[in-house]
Amino acid sequence: MSRTIWKSRRVVRIMACTFYFLLPLLLQAQVLFPSYTVKDGRMQIKIDRNISAATLDSFVAQFDLQHLQLNELVFKNSAEALGKAGWRVAQTNRKTLIITKGFQHFEEWNNPESRIRFTETKPTFAQRFPATNNGLTFGHNRFRNKPAFETSRDSVVRFFLRGHENARQVMLAGSFNNWDPEALPMKRTEGGWEVGVKLGGGKYWYKFIADGHWMVDADNQQRENDGEGNINSIFFQTNTVFLLPGFEGAKNVYLAGSFNQWRPRELAMQRTERGWVLPLYLSEGTHAYKFVADGKWVTDPQNPKQLPDGEGGYNSYIALGKPYLFQLPGFTAAKEVRVAGSFNNWRPFELQMRKTANGWELPYVLGPGNYEYRFLVDGQWTSDPANPPVAGNNSHFVLGANHTFRLKGFDQAKRVFLAGDFNNWNPTSFPMQRRGNEWVLPLHLWNGKHRYKFVVDGQWILDPENKLWEQNEHKTGNSILWFGR
Repeated sequence: MSRTIWKSRRVVRIMACTFYFLLPLLLQAQVLFPSYTVKDGRMQIKIDRNISAATLDSFVAQFDLQHLQLNELVFKNSAEALGKAGWRVAQTNRKTLIITKGFQHFEEWNNPESRIRFTETKPTFAQRFPATNNGLTFGHNRFRNKPAFETSRDSVVRFFLRGHENARQVMLAGSFNNWDPEALPMKRTEGGWEVGVKLGGGKYWYKFIADGHWMVDADNQQRENDGEGNINSIFFQTNTVFLLPGFEGAKNVYLAGSFNQWRPRELAMQRTERGWVLPLYLSEGTHAYKFVADGKWVTDPQNPKQLPDGEGGYNSYIALGKPYLFQLPGFTAAKEVRVAGSFNNWRPFELQMRKTANGWELPYVLGPGNYEYRFLVDGQWTSDPANPPVAGNNSHFVLGANHTFRLKGFDQAKRVFLAGDFNNWNPTSFPMQRRGNEWVLPLHLWNGKHRYKFVVDGQWILDPENKLWEQNEHKTGNSILWFGR
């Protein structure tokens, strides 16, 4: 997490005075370069309407203002990004555009958390930077010039910054320590700086701070924008190591599976003395996979667990977590029963159930989530009679419910559904149940930002009890929920 302005009080005062003295000179010389000043306790940016795109880009780069999307504002009159960042248009006419924003308290300028709390929806660090349980299926590290950070048996990750031998002090800050720039001093070592941090499996954001200068890890190819114009390095604390022994003559070996939509050239494996290796972070659940050696798809010779691949062969699979027991009572005369759902991309050939004295069952490992499913009985699809669907043909269940959506009133409504980014805005897959004078639905949510609406007898409405919302492409708005620990 970098900072748009990270200066001491003394430097800020000097900058403010400098701008005050320079502004008249700039205006007299009729220079079209924008001015960035301090006036009446507010930051102020003044832009000439005749400015060129190249000059504006130079100004944006100089002051790290990419998150304001000033090109959209000046040339397209779009102020959406401006408002989200806390700025407002103070003056606009044919010749000049002036935008302003109030200062945060000086003592808060060295605290990145204050920038996050300043946003309209006030998300916490856990919400903005969740390590796990955030819809992340897999993750892998990609470093150059140095190997991925080593992890000891007690889960301590050795963060290493290559070079910078002339630096007097180097610190590490990231989502694992609330971006505190003073909590993790790094020690000088051969070829750079290092520090150990104990981390559980998951995804983490970080930056180095060398003599006060925040910077991404130049050797880490995994980077991500935090939504405010800041680029952070990404590290995955892996929990699974895939190994393909042999294949010494192969030129390239890749890993592909259900976790990456079977993309055959995305996850390159590394040649080692043991064979081809790739550490991954995988979420809880069942993951099918194969290796791709010089274009040939190969099952894991060391893993006896397999599932049909639908083409007369098999996929290897790995299961992380606790099994969920699918049960279908009755149908004892059926010859074959399978189950399929959103958890396995509705692959009807994959999961064959076992016959019991009273019906059919299948233990299957799933992580927390919201799922739809159906049974395939001797080639005929059927919903679960013990869990009939409210709408459509699919039965629905939730594992690890951690939030309950509520809609008060609407006593005359016949059906109410919940739709949002957590179910691809399906208007009929998440039915709500009436309890007293409200409609309720427990769901599992990952940490972070969620957009949603209620669908009342076919009519889409915002959450009347939630003041947080944002505009959508239909100009009808979506309610916003920040969920986290």
